[in-house]
Amino acid sequence: MKTVLKNCMAVSPAEGSVRACDIRVDGGLIAERGRGLRPARGEETVDLGGRYVIPGLVCAHTHLYSSLSRGMPPPGRKPVNFREILGRIWWKLDRALDPDSIYYSALAGAIEALRCGTTTIVDHHASPNAIAGSLDLIREAVAEVGIRGVLCYEVTDRGGMKRRDAGLRENERFIDSCGGDRGFRGLVGAHASFTLSDESLERCAELARACGTGVHIHVAEDLSDVRDARRRSHGGLLRRLERSGVAARKSIFAHCVHLGAEEFRALGSSGAWAVHNPRSNMNNGVGHAPLHLFPPRSALGTDGFPADMFEEARVGFFRAAEEGKGGSGRMTALVAGGWRLASEIFGRPCGTFEPGAVADLVVLGYRPPTPLDAANAAGHFLFGLGAAAVESVMAGGTWVLWNRGIPGLDEDDIARRASKAAARLWKQMEDA
Repeated sequence: MKTVLKNCMAVSPAEGSVRACDIRVDGGLIAERGRGLRPARGEETVDLGGRYVIPGLVCAHTHLYSSLSRGMPPPGRKPVNFREILGRIWWKLDRALDPDSIYYSALAGAIEALRCGTTTIVDHHASPNAIAGSLDLIREAVAEVGIRGVLCYEVTDRGGMKRRDAGLRENERFIDSCGGDRGFRGLVGAHASFTLSDESLERCAELARACGTGVHIHVAEDLSDVRDARRRSHGGLLRRLERSGVAARKSIFAHCVHLGAEEFRALGSSGAWAVHNPRSNMNNGVGHAPLHLFPPRSALGTDGFPADMFEEARVGFFRAAEEGKGGSGRMTALVAGGWRLASEIFGRPCGTFEPGAVADLVVLGYRPPTPLDAANAAGHFLFGLGAAAVESVMAGGTWVLWNRGIPGLDEDDIARRASKAAARLWKQMEDA
């Protein structure tokens, strides 16, 4: 589709700019940006009437399967630590997942992401009783909504070696299937090192190298991960990940709450990405990541909370400010890191309005009561913008949200089906 967007106010936190301009989109990419662009024959023209436009946001770590967990019954015994939260809630949920609940959790989560202006989701999936083909179900759902996905299956030893190997095969199969798909890429998923032997970590790293990708893994989310690594080896958690080959340039390390300064330096040297997930960390009571130590290659995720990056950045800012380590620039830098991560994964510039960049654009119905310019764009992002302002979204040059409606999707019917799938899932959890 060829489109000229007239009368935009293009806000680029990554570039630190706010510009009045027109934007020409062609072949899913931004073809031209300037003032007074004239539509050619056959080009759609959309006059945005001075509305603010930002690049589509990126959620750098999440779990779409948690979309059907909202409001589910609590466990019989309240968890008292992180390991019990996993064992009594999340590992029961992932064992209960079947193809129907995998699909509808991904569909519901993708719709919610789109409505929040998020056009790229980096997902980390687990369904040990429905491994084969699970990533295709997620791809089908996310593609139906029209946004991008970077998917992986969580490899772990906790279900035995047959399931571990099935997880490796699912990652390999999916990565191979993404060859000509402009909207999807694959990583090799791994749960956390405390549920993986040295051999299993090495197998994940070997597969990632063979496929030319990275390992998406939880790192130091809780102190139990750090203690486990110390028990297994004298070098600690980062040293263990380095020895296995997991700490590599294309890998994604989610959380990094309990890494020390030397480990962050090693992480930075490895080129792996660190992803901060403040809402999840607060919810699980695992601590607050030392953002001042995070390497330049860092981004923002939600770890299963809805992919509302406005909300995630805002909560993250408040939590850091509470510790006296706030700063709007740090949070918007993490948002911008998501664009750099997506650019690296998809091989096209994301998060910019420059020609050649991916045409993922969010049109906002935002009327700032104060001046908005390059100097204070971060403040408006954190304290003014939000999902409620998202009016329309373009992904890959196609309108996937238009005037707050999703073309071609019956959201009421999807919500009903998702609710039924959630009820079945919760019932199945009783026996998981």
